[in-house]
Amino acid sequence: MQLKFQVKGMDFSRAGQAATKIKKALQLAGMDPATIRKTIIIAYEAEMNIVIHAYHGTLTANITPHKVEIIAEDEGPGIPDIPLAMQEGYSTAPPHIREMGFGAGMGLPNIKKSADELDIQSEVNKGTKLWAAVFNN
Repeated sequence: MQLKFQVKGMDFSRAGQAATKIKKALQLAGMDPATIRKTIIIAYEAEMNIVIHAYHGTLTANITPHKVEIIAEDEGPGIPDIPLAMQEGYSTAPPHIREMGFGAGMGLPNIKKSADELDIQSEVNKGTKLWAAVFNN
């Protein structure tokens, strides 16, 4: 099963809706609760990164009985230094985003901790593609 969602930059009113729909689909598919938890952390953090940092993007979930893949693709500023962005607490979110309670620099580290496999490709001034997989227990 594939679920695909359009995500708009700075649309905080809908932020998190895609992750919520993915969670419901995983529950209906009978996935292990640990798999659901890890997948939703990845989906939510990736969705929020699009909302906070990009102009727009897509969040896709590919669901099979043995594995869930989350793919987040966006058009935006890109990530100039991926290893730096993977460090806890590092953030390029502007102050007005931080004042709303977002942009604490935990998104990519949380994705890394939750994913069984992870790949991030980014091009400055073009965008970012994140692929993460969680294997169903």
